[in-house]
Amino acid sequence: MSVSISRTIAYEILRRVESEGAYASDLLHAELNTKIKPEDAALATEIVLGVLRWRRLLDFLLERHLKKPVTRLDLPVAIALRMGIYQLRYLDRVPARAVVNESVELVKKARKTSAAPLVNAVLRRAAGEAREPAEKFVLPTTTVAERLGVLNAHPSWMVKRMLARESEVQTAALLEANNRTPQLSAAVHDPSRYEGIVSELAQAGLRTEPGQLLRSAFAVSGGSLARTEAFQTGAISIQDEASQIIPLLLEVRDGDRVLDLCAAPGGKTPPLVRGAGKSGMVVAGERHAHRLRAMREQFKRLNLSSVRLVELDAEKSLPFTGGFDRILVDAPCSGTGTLARHPEIRWRLRLEQLQEFHALQCALLTNALAMLRPGGRLVYSTCSMEPEENEGVVEEVLKAAKGVRKVEISAAAEPLRGMLVEGIEATSLFGRDGYFRTSPAVQHVDGFFAAVLEKENA
Repeated sequence: MSVSISRTIAYEILRRVESEGAYASDLLHAELNTKIKPEDAALATEIVLGVLRWRRLLDFLLERHLKKPVTRLDLPVAIALRMGIYQLRYLDRVPARAVVNESVELVKKARKTSAAPLVNAVLRRAAGEAREPAEKFVLPTTTVAERLGVLNAHPSWMVKRMLARESEVQTAALLEANNRTPQLSAAVHDPSRYEGIVSELAQAGLRTEPGQLLRSAFAVSGGSLARTEAFQTGAISIQDEASQIIPLLLEVRDGDRVLDLCAAPGGKTPPLVRGAGKSGMVVAGERHAHRLRAMREQFKRLNLSSVRLVELDAEKSLPFTGGFDRILVDAPCSGTGTLARHPEIRWRLRLEQLQEFHALQCALLTNALAMLRPGGRLVYSTCSMEPEENEGVVEEVLKAAKGVRKVEISAAAEPLRGMLVEGIEATSLFGRDGYFRTSPAVQHVDGFFAAVLEKENA
């Protein structure tokens, strides 16, 4: 029996995610080219992201029929078992016999023939209880954090932190949101073209829905947005709505000198260029040369020829003179606000890394503030939901920074007025502490944090 192309692709991507530390979204984008049938691409994507999202629960269910943890099995065997039980539990249209047989063939193709009887036996037993609710197998003595962690497939240390900040109901809602397939959102770079672009996409067979937050955004399904003329000519970009909002908070004005400090992959740069106009200047900085090259190609598609790209290490003093009117520090972070989009993060991130990110982020913000002109505005942002990376960074840096303050909520929200969908007040996206926050459980977008800071006039 041969293995279908969709499952072969899914297996190879999952192997590389585990063994090479690659990101599933990047590998899927690279593998699912025009030669792959849409239905095969859809199934491969479903299996890859489903296995990564539900890995802890899948392992828990598998280990009922194993003598050792899944993580101690050879990687090809572990992947075949996870793929198998995911399909048995979540994909009704695939016959159980076909799932078991193809999983056995996968381990044979990986030259793990000796494990074929194990895979066959475990998945046959798992198939018999595939319609049983997973709650049935969790011991009643299990702690709240462990129970939520197993049933919602998150590490217990992550769940404990959520429970320390929120109620059990709110925590469960966030965990469930992290396990939903996120919408594919697009940014329209010229809002006046919004209706025309949506009409063009409909004619091309794609389905669109209005944005959750921004009038200039939309969600799309039913086809490849990257293959459309609107995307290829730079009229739109694929970008989560919360991410689209961050550069708007800077309120860039015509003629401003603007620094996009941690610019890669470049998605937040276009609004800065539009705001600065022909008389302004936008500098996009990035530490890694290969990411600068990718940004250069991205900016070609977007017709952003005026952006000045600079290779720099922002942990050190910045190599500029004259300062900037507006600075965006979209800092490298843990990415815990994007667990629905990048589920592998939950299995890679370690608790101690949060302090490592904190130290890096404090250095970036400190160095950026040194480049901010009096009267200038800086936005510090992350796609993290962890206090150490967010308010903890801002408050630590502001203690040592003279003449810098948080912009009060009404002024910080002002750039968003008229840009949000009807019924959403700009100030509702800010907490009482003055920080901007979005949540997958509340706004159904990625979890972003932002602080809007201002340097006092001399």
